[in-house]
Amino acid sequence: MMMRLVDPSAESRMDAHRTAPRLADLEGLRIGLLGNRKINADVLLRETAALFESRHGCRVLALEEKDHAGKPCPPDLLACIASESDFLITAAGD
Repeated sequence: MMMRLVDPSAESRMDAHRTAPRLADLEGLRIGLLGNRKINADVLLRETAALFESRHGCRVLALEEKDHAGKPCPPDLLACIASESDFLITAAGD
């Protein structure tokens, strides 16, 4: 097992990232769903998406799942979801 040491006094690389701009309106948007294969993540995603569907007329796309909860989502899967949806909901179960 490899150990990675991190210098807490070093400049953060997170400063280079920005949050996405807020959506002006949710009406009729397409929702991408990304689960992590943990118990109840799919239930939480579908129930949350159903609220957006009923309150804002959103269209819920098929649930996509990444391979493992402890690993990042593959870039190609994220790109595919991004090309088909207006925003994404993701959840962790348990």
